[in-house]
Parts: sequence; structure tokens; C-alpha cells
Amino acid sequence: MKTSFPAYARAHLRPIGVVTLGFIQDSRAVLLLAACGTLRINRLLVAAILWALTSALLGGCGDRPQAPQFKLTDISGVDFGKALNLTDHNGKPRTLADFRGKVVMVFFGFAHCPDVCPTALAEMAQVVKELGRDADRVQVLMVTVDPERDTQQVLKQYVPSFNPNFLGLYGDAGATARAAKEFKVYYQKQPVKDGGYSVDHSAGTYILDREGRLRLFAQHGAGAPAMLHDIRILLDAS
Repeated sequence: MKTSFPAYARAHLRPIGVVTLGFIQDSRAVLLLAACGTLRINRLLVAAILWALTSALLGGCGDRPQAPQFKLTDISGVDFGKALNLTDHNGKPRTLADFRGKVVMVFFGFAHCPDVCPTALAEMAQVVKELGRDADRVQVLMVTVDPERDTQQVLKQYVPSFNPNFLGLYGDAGATARAAKEFKVYYQKQPVKDGGYSVDHSAGTYILDREGRLRLFAQHGAGAPAMLHDIRILLDAS
């Protein structure tokens, strides 16, 4: 007596499950392939074909959101850069929560820095200018790594000279060290020939989204166009 394939499947492929049998009944190509070979091969073959077809169907769905195409280094999901507890150059205590709703650019530097810091701040000023009306939705913070010399008055003169809305942040030695550790920033005093000192430090800018999550790292020299491009993506995100 001739046995139909659905009956054969029920007899020999029970471990595959009811969903598999329903699919087999509607697919002549799978029936022909599964009808050949041993019981073990049948099970593996049907499972493999179903997995491949399911993956193809899911992969073809067009409703899944695509990841943003950032130009800077995407560090979304890192477990640092979540907190700051310092004082701004107006004497107001500040935390990152104060800037929720804005894209925040965090840079560690110092007022006596001869080149890296003014270059970075000038680039950020250019970015803010290019944003036009969206500039109010971005906050630039410069955290000093030289709290001995960068007093409130020094920062109040230095940081807003690049843009009136930029804020300088400072703290005592302990608060500065905690802030640097939180953002994995290196800094170290270095003596100079005239008897004073400079400060070696990590050069780069961290960028947080409007929900206060650390998203991007801009290496020194990344340039204003790349920062502008990525900040616009963060501003447009819901």
C-alpha cells in the first residue's frame, strides 16, 4: 500500500514537532528532500531547512530599525561615563542629570594648555555655530585637570571665550580624580624648564545623548564635520 508523505512524516519525524509537520505538508520541495535518507538524516535535514528558511524570512523584514551610521567611535553601552559631581564656573554644583534632554560634549583639559585644548574647544564652538537654532540643545563641558590653577575665575574667563554657553567644571583634587576615573581619562603633572608645570592628559571628547547615555568618542583631530554629523543624528533620535 502506498504511504503519503504526511503519514510517513508523522511516523518517522515526530521529534521535529507539529509546526514542522504543518510546514512539510505545504512544501513539495521539502517533502522530496526529506523522503530520502535515514531517520537521523531526515530529522537534521528538515530542522536545517526550516532554520534557514525562517532566518531568510526574518532577515527580509523591512521594519527593523537600522543602527545609526556614526562617523565617530561608537561606544554605546559602555559601563562608564555615567556621573559627574563638580562645580561650574558660575559657582553652581553640577551633575550630568542637569543636562538631561541635551546632547552633552565632555572634554577634559586645562586653561594653560598650549594647543590641544584650545583646538578642541574651537572645533566644538564651530560645531555649535553650524547647528544654528539646535545649538541650544547641545551643552559643552570642559572639566579641568588642573584644579590648582584653574580656579572658578580662571575658568569663567577662559571657557566662555570660545562660546558663551560653554561651561567649565572644577573640583578639588579628589573630585577631579573621581571624574577622570569615571571617564577613564589619564592626567599627570609634568615639570617644565621655567620651574612651573604642565599637565599631560588624554585628548578626546565624549558625547552623551539626550538621555544621558555615553554614545560616542571623538579622538583629537576627528574634526568638526564628523562631530556635527553625529550630533545631528543624536538630536534627531527620539
